[in-house]
Amino acid sequence: MLLLFDIDGTLLIGAAGAHRDAIHEALRAVHGVTDPDHGAMQAAGRTDADIARVLLTNAGVPARDIDERADDLKIAACEAYARLCPKDLSATVAPGIAGLLRRLCASEGTVLSLVTGNFEPIARMKLAAAGIGDAFASGQGGFGSDHESRAELPTIARRRAGVLHAAGSGPWPRARTVLIGDTPRDIACARADGVRVIAIATGPHRPEELSEADAVARDAGELSDLLDAMQDQAQRRRA
Repeated sequence: MLLLFDIDGTLLIGAAGAHRDAIHEALRAVHGVTDPDHGAMQAAGRTDADIARVLLTNAGVPARDIDERADDLKIAACEAYARLCPKDLSATVAPGIAGLLRRLCASEGTVLSLVTGNFEPIARMKLAAAGIGDAFASGQGGFGSDHESRAELPTIARRRAGVLHAAGSGPWPRARTVLIGDTPRDIACARADGVRVIAIATGPHRPEELSEADAVARDAGELSDLLDAMQDQAQRRRA
């Protein structure tokens, strides 16, 4: 089974401060936007590029300029985060997640990967500072640096998993993929790719706001139980 984990609100809680500051610094360096207007935007579940586009649009930056300088902004944000990232983010690991990841890494037939709106270098630095980066192999996952639309990321992650783990026989099968996230946007991107999704209510949304998922966990303990149940069902089908 391929498990696609979101980061902020799912694996880590309260680790977004330096990330937000890095995006703001990039907006200032690349487009001269010094006081970004968030308006009614909810950042949770969006990609970094999507967040930047909303903020730049609110500031009156033309869409063509946003598109033409998208790579510049990505580079500036990642360079800023490399300076701003706290050396130790271990206190932001969601309760029970570190133990769950260790158990899943040791579980035969389970592959861990990421689907996150973070630009990939930011995601990797953030997880390394939190002490859980080793659970997620390089060259795997779907990131905000791969596509501005979060809906495209599960497909990208499955394709990369297929190349690494299935000897190039095609993308990892949808039927053996589960996305794990904490927002309705995580649920929507899983639905866009036709994969199952478990929502975990450790982010900004209450369980009832996540009811469109296949299952909802309140914490890492319940998530572990749900994953075990899915694995058991898959083994019974193969038998």
